[in-house]
Amino acid sequence: MKANKLGALLLSGMLLLAAAGCGSNGASGTNGANKASGSQEPASSAAGNASGSNGESSAPSTDAKDLKDIKVVLDWTPNTNHTGLYVAQELGYYKEEGLNVQIVQPDEGGADAMIASDAVPFGISYQESITQAQTQGVPLVSIAAVIQHNTSGFAAPADRNIKAPKDFEGKRYGGWGSPVEEAVMKSIMDLQNADVNKVKIINIGDADYFTAVKRDVDFAWIYYAWTGIEAELRGEKLDMLYVKDYSKDLDYYTPVIATNEKEIQQNPDLVKAFMKATSKGYEYAIAHPDEAADILIKAAPDLDPKLVKASQEWLSPRYQDDASRWGEQKESVWTGYANWMYERKLLDKPLDASKAFTNDFLPES
Repeated sequence: MKANKLGALLLSGMLLLAAAGCGSNGASGTNGANKASGSQEPASSAAGNASGSNGESSAPSTDAKDLKDIKVVLDWTPNTNHTGLYVAQELGYYKEEGLNVQIVQPDEGGADAMIASDAVPFGISYQESITQAQTQGVPLVSIAAVIQHNTSGFAAPADRNIKAPKDFEGKRYGGWGSPVEEAVMKSIMDLQNADVNKVKIINIGDADYFTAVKRDVDFAWIYYAWTGIEAELRGEKLDMLYVKDYSKDLDYYTPVIATNEKEIQQNPDLVKAFMKATSKGYEYAIAHPDEAADILIKAAPDLDPKLVKASQEWLSPRYQDDASRWGEQKESVWTGYANWMYERKLLDKPLDASKAFTNDFLPES
């Protein structure tokens, strides 16, 4: 779950080339209501009909020849951001909708390129990368918010004495080389009359947070649900500065479930069926975090079971949080963050939010 690692704001040329083949020849669905990786190796996807560990029976078996084969691509290695997908697969929710879903890892071009080019119909993305994509004519569309509020922020070992953004001055920040990092840092440091130019920014790429803060840097950007919980389990105290606590515009959706405009235009029934089953998967994870964690552990046995259990317990109530239903997205969140990006010259032009997201395929609450 490295925060925004695969959703960096500057989309690669590969993404743009892939999307060019797909084309953007129409509006996406309209929105009716107007977002610290594990280092585990990719896990094979679990097949779909076993019972959940709470004794709940999965859906009756459907002849495989009657199912439509589709793939959904992750943004990173399996983690608790993805639990609902694995639950929907394991408990037969996808099969109930006539789908045989394979959960796959992104190739070198990344998940966004695979989704935009229609190599896969669905995948995990981020509000910031979809915003950037849409303003560049790349036809990515968000169809659900996995987590209702931004759980990412700047984290530091407690002994670095970083209690507020002003304390970034004179410290070493370890990031992945995206302009958004310095922009967010500057934005929250300005509130305390601090100078972002006094921060030494170091590109640590895919380096593990715990290794990096012991060796190279003082703080980094993480998702608390994974790296923060891991720190708790290790007994390593850290100070966490959630970016959403400093600006409502930074309370964006990360991650999200994405598709492309072609799927919405040509296969709306497929999108609806996929989202009906996926919603059930996340709703199950909200109601049964322990059993849902077991399903993720079964699908990705290389994960640390203690970390998965603790992370799932922390994250499950945050999937839906204060929204009326899981996955709901607000236009104000999309426009607020896009305007923030545009004002800081992270976008070439303003975002038309109506093309970037839709709630139309979520089941009624």
